[in-house]
Amino acid sequence: MIATIVISSITFVAIILSILLFPSIKIGKIKLSTYWMIALLGAVILLAANLSPINEVYNQLTSSAAINPLKIIVLFFSMTFLSIFLDEVGLFRYLAKIAVKRAGNSQYVLFFILYGLTSTLTVFTSNDIVILTLTPFICFFCKNTKINPLPYLIAEFAAANTWSMMFIIGNPTNIYLATSANINFVDYFKVMAVPTITCGLVELFIIFLVFNKRLRTKIEVIEDDYQISNKIDLWVGIAHLSICVVLLVISSYINVEMWLVSLISAGSLLLYILVSRLITRKDWNTVSRSTKRLPYALIPFFLSMFVVVVSWNYQGVSLELSKIMQNGPSIIIYGSSSFIASNVINNIPMSILFSNFTCGYESIFATIIGSNIGAFLTPLGALAGIMFSSLLNKYEVKYSFLDFVRYGIIISIPTIMTALLTLWGTVNFIY
Repeated sequence: MIATIVISSITFVAIILSILLFPSIKIGKIKLSTYWMIALLGAVILLAANLSPINEVYNQLTSSAAINPLKIIVLFFSMTFLSIFLDEVGLFRYLAKIAVKRAGNSQYVLFFILYGLTSTLTVFTSNDIVILTLTPFICFFCKNTKINPLPYLIAEFAAANTWSMMFIIGNPTNIYLATSANINFVDYFKVMAVPTITCGLVELFIIFLVFNKRLRTKIEVIEDDYQISNKIDLWVGIAHLSICVVLLVISSYINVEMWLVSLISAGSLLLYILVSRLITRKDWNTVSRSTKRLPYALIPFFLSMFVVVVSWNYQGVSLELSKIMQNGPSIIIYGSSSFIASNVINNIPMSILFSNFTCGYESIFATIIGSNIGAFLTPLGALAGIMFSSLLNKYEVKYSFLDFVRYGIIISIPTIMTALLTLWGTVNFIY
């Protein structure tokens, strides 16, 4: 047990240091993130030392259970592909342009519209894709209109990591934790809808209070004549996403697993793209750009963290942690501990670990809340935070680690308290 804890702890510390000090390395013309390499090295050491038995890992990876990590990866990547395609055809940018146009010269109106846009897109697509898409747009727009980008960037990031709780597909941590407890799409939504809406409104109010004075300056309106060039692609993409979401809602009633629904939807969209390009013989870049933007680094990272957790289970570490977690009200214990643990070991390994000793719906949903809201306490809370910080650095927006933590504390703590309190009321009402 001690060897497992030591190797795992060193791995987690090394991942954190890599994110802070050397987030990427360049091999020739290829730039690679370091966090997944370190995670992979830690997993290989655990496997080589037989602290995480290979046969146990293999059995779980080939299991027919819904919690199979490979199924979860397929579900997440399929939904991400649908979202990326809609971004590639210009939907997100077009909606952002309309939001700016509607705001006129008022920062107050723009603030609320962008928060609403971010929240809505996150619910139906993916928080990571929304952050990757809207962050450059906000940086560019604010620089050209000479307004402070921080109110919009912080509101965008917080909204993306709060409204991602609404649907089970909003975050890979939602998928893993809910699937581990056999919670289907509808049952998940029934519990998480009210806490998400409530804490989202509280969060919006807090951010508005913090930046109220900065939003008083009028906007120097700039014209953006961007139009979506291929409307057929747009409507085909929207149709695929819409049908996929509907099928996910009823998947438990038609006895089709969610990963299969999403895979068929993504496969159908990919088939449409290939056939349409063969016919028109143009816009092949849409295919390459969509596939290149998929978060491939998540695969080795996710599987490596899975191997680490298997070792913890095998060596009895998870059992000891579960005993500690049973002392006290489960919503408070699991919600607060997952919130903190996400910022120590990242929310993905935290979710894989916690799925082994959660007991009952209260603890599962509290952990889901902690995994999402914990993402905007520090940049270490989620991969989205790492990407967000990298984008701000690229677009020369001053936002240090301490700035992230300072605003994170002000916003995330009252937000998670509201979410957990509302969860308590919702769970007691439903169950």
